[in-house]
Amino acid sequence: MRQDHLISASHLSREDIEAVLDRAADIDADPAAFRQRHAGKVLGLCFFEPSTRTRMSFDSAMKRLGGQTVDMGPVESSSVKKGETLADTVRVVEGYADALVLRHPSEGAATMAAEFVDVPLVNAGDGAGQHPSQTLLDLYTIRENAGLDDLTIGIMGDLKYGRTVHSLAEALTNFDASQHFISPESLRLPRNVRYDLHASGAQVREHTELDEVLPELDVLYVTRIQRERFPDENEYRKVAGQYQIDSETLDAAADDLTIMHPLPRVDEISPDIDDTDHATYFEQAHNGIPVRMALLDILLSQDR
Repeated sequence: MRQDHLISASHLSREDIEAVLDRAADIDADPAAFRQRHAGKVLGLCFFEPSTRTRMSFDSAMKRLGGQTVDMGPVESSSVKKGETLADTVRVVEGYADALVLRHPSEGAATMAAEFVDVPLVNAGDGAGQHPSQTLLDLYTIRENAGLDDLTIGIMGDLKYGRTVHSLAEALTNFDASQHFISPESLRLPRNVRYDLHASGAQVREHTELDEVLPELDVLYVTRIQRERFPDENEYRKVAGQYQIDSETLDAAADDLTIMHPLPRVDEISPDIDDTDHATYFEQAHNGIPVRMALLDILLSQDR
């Protein structure tokens, strides 16, 4: 990779992406070979929002590389409650760690924080902005199941507030991928994301109904409605539950359709899909380990 930090998927070239994915494949094939790669190094976890998969997989990834983690803990029990700024927090934690992982509710927070630290910083989600490490594990899962070129992918659900969607859509512009976006009108891709995709020459189509495009898809990436991002609860209720799939929905799908979800899910994917060959969302979550190991290995190995 050509940069010290990972803030946005838009900063990743195809070469960057393939370097991480190839390293992750090497780790998957021989995890023992990477077990002590970063012994003595420490990863700082700064999570200002709830997290299960991202926090635990970064923690596990660092420890599997032979390193350790320090965690600032819940915001409620940190100095943030005393009024400490984000800039001061990351500067303090930088003194305890060789790299930082930051999740924050404000879009742009990771960009700002990276200006104050000299160690690698990974954006683990900034509001409705970006989530690039999730995108890398998404791409790894897609590559393993469907390939990344000559790909037709549908991305369905909350496209307005879904940061995983924004990151994935931008990263896919590095590949020969036709992208179909399925959402209510009120949850379409933000204008700036659409502009960037078109400027990149991406093949983008927008739909309000899944059945318009389902038979064409190699991959269906489902997202939940981001209730916590809505400024108005009434607006959330208008769209909640609009996009749900079950085994009957898949009658029109290709036999080799791959179904993905960044999790957590609410009711958008029925449990009756879990045991089908289509479901890869738990595999997707498990891929957070080799992919985040690969990302940390590359960032921590760079000459600084």
